[in-house]
Amino acid sequence: RQVSTRYKDRADSIAKVSDLLDVMAAAQPGHYLAFFPSYSYLQQVWEDFTARYPDQPTLCQESSMDEGQRTEFLAQFLARDGKPLLGFAVLGGVFGEGVDLTGESLIGVAVVSPGLPQIGPRQEQLRDYFEETRGAGFDYAYRYPGMNKVLQAAGRVIRTPQDRGVVLLIDDRFLAPDTRRLMPPHWEHLRVVDSADAWKDELAAFWKKHEP
Repeated sequence: RQVSTRYKDRADSIAKVSDLLDVMAAAQPGHYLAFFPSYSYLQQVWEDFTARYPDQPTLCQESSMDEGQRTEFLAQFLARDGKPLLGFAVLGGVFGEGVDLTGESLIGVAVVSPGLPQIGPRQEQLRDYFEETRGAGFDYAYRYPGMNKVLQAAGRVIRTPQDRGVVLLIDDRFLAPDTRRLMPPHWEHLRVVDSADAWKDELAAFWKKHEP
């Protein structure tokens, strides 16, 4: 909750997000995905991460990937070679929905930001309409679409009853009551962390509890 990924705060958040992703990937060898609200923000964090953590293998989604490139991207996660991998992808994109990466193929997901749609004429029209008809314009135009993408991305981790993994939600807005109420019942046990060190301790306890 110590990180804000609001547009005005993104420059300040880049290194903090990188540090949290490194802690996640270093806690347990395996495959991870980090989802971002835009390609530009993804690229900024990826550049910072690879510069400061060069020993951590990464894979980065590009804005124009054909079918073959998407297949190759996923193939690296499906490889059962024991090698670590951290993928950078876009929320609401092809890798955030409808992808089944079971077991060791994916053991952790980070969702960077609540995924609110970008403010624009269309979203503002939706906001005005639902404010008039439902009295909840922001919810229908922004909060609900954003949380739908967040839940889809987080849902990539647990695909079978045997799967074990972690989900990291990065942004203080995830703790807002109006956002918490949209989370599924089995998220009620989520733990709030205030620093990279606290996140490291939580991960160590989790993986010790779920040793093979």
